[in-house]
Amino acid sequence: MFGRERSGVLSFGGIPFAAPPVGDRRFAPPQPVEPWTEPRDASRFAKGSPQRPGEGLTSAVALPWDEAECLNLNVQTPGLDGSGPVMVWIHGGDFHHGMGAIPWYNGSRFAANGDVVVVSINYRLGAFGFTALDHLNNDPSLTGSGAAGILDQVAALEWVRDNIANFGGDPARVTVAGESAGAFSVGTLMTLPAAQPLFAQAILQSGAGHAVHTATQGVGVAAWLMEEAGIAVDADGPAALRALSADQLLDAQEAVYARPGHLLELVNSPFYPVVDDTVIPRRPIDAIASGAGADKPVLIGTNADEMTLWGTHMVSDDRLEKVVGRIHPDAATTIERYRDAGRASTAGEVAVAIGSDAMFGVPALRMADARAKHDASTFLYRFSWKSRAFDGGLGACHALEIPFVFDNLHQPGVKEFIGEGPSPQPVADAMHSAWTSFIHDGVPEVADGPTWPTYDPANRDLIDFGDTTTVGADPVAATLDCWDGVR
Repeated sequence: MFGRERSGVLSFGGIPFAAPPVGDRRFAPPQPVEPWTEPRDASRFAKGSPQRPGEGLTSAVALPWDEAECLNLNVQTPGLDGSGPVMVWIHGGDFHHGMGAIPWYNGSRFAANGDVVVVSINYRLGAFGFTALDHLNNDPSLTGSGAAGILDQVAALEWVRDNIANFGGDPARVTVAGESAGAFSVGTLMTLPAAQPLFAQAILQSGAGHAVHTATQGVGVAAWLMEEAGIAVDADGPAALRALSADQLLDAQEAVYARPGHLLELVNSPFYPVVDDTVIPRRPIDAIASGAGADKPVLIGTNADEMTLWGTHMVSDDRLEKVVGRIHPDAATTIERYRDAGRASTAGEVAVAIGSDAMFGVPALRMADARAKHDASTFLYRFSWKSRAFDGGLGACHALEIPFVFDNLHQPGVKEFIGEGPSPQPVADAMHSAWTSFIHDGVPEVADGPTWPTYDPANRDLIDFGDTTTVGADPVAATLDCWDGVR
């Protein structure tokens, strides 16, 4: 295998960790990859899972995909002879879009500045990775089809265990990390027995342990998919879905996304990991509350204004209660509580605060609280540096922290995302140093910054990355009682 070298960092791209998931392997658990005997060209990163462009600044671009080649990973390393810590990065994108080769995930700064081996992976998305079909017949290849994308991630971690020493990494010092759907994935992997020996610690950026569907919801989404594809919902349905071209399956998938999720009481998008009796026996947060993953140090946090990425800050006064009512059964009281607590004032600010808490802030706190009951080592953060783009409308929006964590403010598209003005490189320096130290020894340290406290539910202190780096109580805690019995 041969890769490429740039500024002292070696990169190897498009390394397959499983067989092509096509034909009878579509929807099936990942299968072993066929070995190769000739030197393999790994000088370029490969394509991702089948997908259509999504919405939002980070997903509107059409990304290259190939169903037959999507189960691949990329490695960036400071050298082949060392035995350094490893970070396995799982990309976000609502389990709908994204790929490991996006420039914002370039791990060269971790490799060059922190002696970290970075592995970015791909996994099956949307209907290809999260369609629950095993209830329709006794085909063993459909077992766990509602979480095939999660099984892909396990297979990638197994590849790391077996091969990363050849790339200068220590398989006993693996940190699994991700953002958004990638963080949801990490929260799930923390509870899977098959994944437990494969990593030592975890980083969850804007995601926790709540993003799964029930078995009933998964069955309902699968039925929708077959209906949109013009296929009978019966024992022959999975074979008919496998006979579709990738584009035909994408067409049916996108039609499912257009259906109103409230018909199945979907909180998340249609194609999310499905709780079943095999791969994901119960909600990850419930398993974490029982002690799953308590032996692994965890760094977890959210952004202050997550929901502005989807335009939530533009909600008007006359629509506020209706918008909040979609995510909380007592919208009027919740709006009043958030205003009384000083969390927000204008309609847009209230909508952003409540929506961000519902999807990200509250799940993160609940995960930290659940781990605290088992004396697990947890470190909480909040990213509050506000983008200047779009006249400041984005604030500290979803995904904005990624180029700061990777020290990639120079990568394409980042300048447009952060806006004009002085470079926020000091913020990137603080975050990158903290993540690097955590990857090395499980304790984050901010260069020239305050000491990061271990999470304590008595005060819920965290590190806040804004214009300066400070320690203080998580603002989400002030209105946490609003969510008792909700979500």
